[in-house]
Amino acid sequence: MSDQARPDGVLADLREEPLSVDEAIAAVRDETCGALVVFVGLVRDHGHGVHVRDLDYSAHPSALERLREVCALVVSRTPQARVATLHRVGELAIGDLAVVVAAAAPHRGEAFTAARDLIDTLKGEVPIWKHQRFADGSTEWVGLP
Repeated sequence: MSDQARPDGVLADLREEPLSVDEAIAAVRDETCGALVVFVGLVRDHGHGVHVRDLDYSAHPSALERLREVCALVVSRTPQARVATLHRVGELAIGDLAVVVAAAAPHRGEAFTAARDLIDTLKGEVPIWKHQRFADGSTEWVGLP
């Protein structure tokens, strides 16, 4: 997938390689912003009380464009915010970074609002699906329509 850092303070990308919190921070950092919030989603070792062995994230071909649209929507709702989001696809192990969201704004309230809006909207609207494999041999798809 190809990343896109734009002068309007938006970075959105899907990647097979490990994610960088520093890259997300650098994308939103700006002298006009006095607050910067970062959210990192990690692969946890359990789901529904069952041990997770590993998982895969799959993305629809439209996912990157939809991710960029979500970023633009969040910025339209918090106009002074600068946002970044990076999401992994492919095989991930327990403890890997699955998603990084960063938001910067002149004040902390705006930065927190933009970061929460971005992760919540991303999770609800971007077609990315998680396939968990459990230690007991069972599997589960999460996020399918």
